[in-house]
Amino acid sequence: MSFPLLTATAALPAIGAIATAAVPAARRTAAKWLALLVSLATLALAIVVLVRFDPDGARYQLTESHAWIADFGVRYELGVDGIGVALLALTALLIPFIILAGWHDADPLETGSRRWRPTQGFFALILAVEAMVIISFEATDVFLFYIFFEAMLIPMYFLIGGFGDRAHAGSDEKAAAQRSYAAVKFLLYNLVGGLIMLAAVIGLYVVAGNFSLQEIAEARANGSLDMATNTERWLFLGFFFAFAVKAPLWPLHTWLPNAMGEATAPVAVLITAVVDKVGTFAMLRFCLQLFPEASKWATPAIMVLAVISIIYGALLAVGQRDIKRLVAYASISHFGFIIMGIFAMTSQGQSGATLYMVNHGISTAALMLVAGFLISRRGSRLIADYGGVQKVAPVLAGTFLIGGLATLSLPGLAPFVSEFLVLVGTFARYPAIGIIATFGIVLAALYTLVLYQRTMTGPVKPEVSAMPDLRARELLVVAPLVVLLIFLGVYPKPVTDIVNPAVKSTMSDVHKKDPKPEVEAAK
Repeated sequence: MSFPLLTATAALPAIGAIATAAVPAARRTAAKWLALLVSLATLALAIVVLVRFDPDGARYQLTESHAWIADFGVRYELGVDGIGVALLALTALLIPFIILAGWHDADPLETGSRRWRPTQGFFALILAVEAMVIISFEATDVFLFYIFFEAMLIPMYFLIGGFGDRAHAGSDEKAAAQRSYAAVKFLLYNLVGGLIMLAAVIGLYVVAGNFSLQEIAEARANGSLDMATNTERWLFLGFFFAFAVKAPLWPLHTWLPNAMGEATAPVAVLITAVVDKVGTFAMLRFCLQLFPEASKWATPAIMVLAVISIIYGALLAVGQRDIKRLVAYASISHFGFIIMGIFAMTSQGQSGATLYMVNHGISTAALMLVAGFLISRRGSRLIADYGGVQKVAPVLAGTFLIGGLATLSLPGLAPFVSEFLVLVGTFARYPAIGIIATFGIVLAALYTLVLYQRTMTGPVKPEVSAMPDLRARELLVVAPLVVLLIFLGVYPKPVTDIVNPAVKSTMSDVHKKDPKPEVEAAK
């Protein structure tokens, strides 16, 4: 039997989470180093998966299949396509930076009170989330995917509700209530979506007789499984609703600003750069592959919702006074672009959407983590409490600027390529939607540059006059992300070469071909 590489990649952070939680209370530093080493070892395994994956090979590779609950047709089936392997690598890449950035976020509260932050629990929960996200990208059994799609809500709930950001260190009961409210709202929204999906999963089993993604997709393709039109549409809606909550798509997005605003900056990155990607990934893997006709039926409505998300998220970002909530609304706008690219049903749109997932993860991590360093120094999330930071902390201001410019998709930085592909793919089928979506780019430039201007330029406020610049640990977090933003902005080919064959297969699933450009014949 070959080495179960995919299982090992998910099991290592799970075992690391248990080991980290078991570290004695007095050995907080040891727990941190253990979590970091486990995350780096997981990254090494993810690199092995990436190297062994052949973009020109079979659609699903490194597959594993074992009997699990035979009476109900449930199997332990894993496999990665180009889209899954790219997002698996993104997850494994970001977790070490998240751990380093949150190195002191769960230290004991230095307020004279007897309340302690359980350091071991904080880092164990991060590793637990990593394990569940990774196996979600690998699962090719629908029931197996559902279990971890829902299970990741539990550690995320405790991360949001139990560990507030440094602006509330030593916080009062009001701040604790706000964190609790954000955590409960996150959990309820996603649980409702998950319960609706569970009904659809059961319905899929009744119709198909098993939960194997590959078997059901093959049966749909060769005509041996013919779903009634209404049945397929209802099942599609059950799956899509859960993924749209996780994504998050307007109007199911309202949990995100609360969750990101009240969580620590590293946990906010974990939410939007890692966990939320499971929703958009699942739209490609499950909605389009299992329910191709229903996906095409729902496309016009989804495209409208996506463009509303783009404009709505950007408009609300413009009016924000809270740095972290601004980034949250900007992410809602960006997820609108991703979903628009997926359902444009063009190879450019879907390649751009997949590339956007990767690039958004890197750019949001860079911007939010630097914002977290800024907030921890000043003790405030309000934009109005800053000014002139670039004069006292130029490196911090410079990295903040690069993260912001990536957020507005400046040419030469990674998100530009993906956003351009999404818009090109959308224009090909839905020109009106594409035109409206371009206004999101203008608004992104507005909220990003205004944020930078109000926090980093102008007179130095007394409260930031003694602000230190980025320290060595913080530079170790930010510098690689900046390098990646520039590298993938100039040379995105390594990622597109991996995802394009998977996108081609997805286009084949929905029986769609790229529209031919309408060019007037030369006279």
